[in-house]
Amino acid sequence: MTKALLFDVQGTATDFFSTVRDEAVRIDAGRNPEIDWTGFVTRWRAAYFAGVAAVPVDSGTWTSVHSIYRGTLDGLLDEFAIRYSEPEAAELALAWQRLRPWPDAVPGLNRLRTRFTLATLSNADVSAVVNMSKTAGLPWDAIFTAEMAQAFKPDPAVYAMAATYLGLRPADIMMVASHKYDIRAAAALGFRTAFVARPLEFGPDGAVDLEFEDEFDINATDFEDLANKLDC
Repeated sequence: MTKALLFDVQGTATDFFSTVRDEAVRIDAGRNPEIDWTGFVTRWRAAYFAGVAAVPVDSGTWTSVHSIYRGTLDGLLDEFAIRYSEPEAAELALAWQRLRPWPDAVPGLNRLRTRFTLATLSNADVSAVVNMSKTAGLPWDAIFTAEMAQAFKPDPAVYAMAATYLGLRPADIMMVASHKYDIRAAAALGFRTAFVARPLEFGPDGAVDLEFEDEFDINATDFEDLANKLDC
């Protein structure tokens, strides 16, 4: 029986694309009108994934996600010929900690919380998830991140860490994400799974896999739909 739900945060619970794009436009303040900010954010997110993939496994040294976002930003600013002061670049890098929730996220989570323990399982740093959760008003019962396991999803150690802290068997926990690699990795360890489709995760023209799959225990259009399907 499902007792707890684990949630991916960036993309699944929060709208990183429009938040970061809007923050970039605000900080730029019209100084670079020729910049395609949609393309900029798309490239930044791709650079983040490449940065995470490049972190050595079992290196004994943790690489924070914030440092990856900050480091990849410097390269992008050079590539796009954007000149910001260090405080401006630092503020832009922190946009990933101020992500807005999807409209259904808070009401859906509040409904789900009436029946289940809710926790995050994010690749973002603990401090980042705390900051964005407070800003977005996301009602988690607990926050778990990859930093606590010293490994990034989809490493099995991340999911096992969350189950250990919850004191539950994987079969009693459902992993909720809009990224299929994430829930497939959890399923391989015996977790239940819920796929939530986020058609605007990468912006209006972004390529997103929205197909419902029979392999997942639940397929949902958003958190309200997930709450309906879990009888909340």
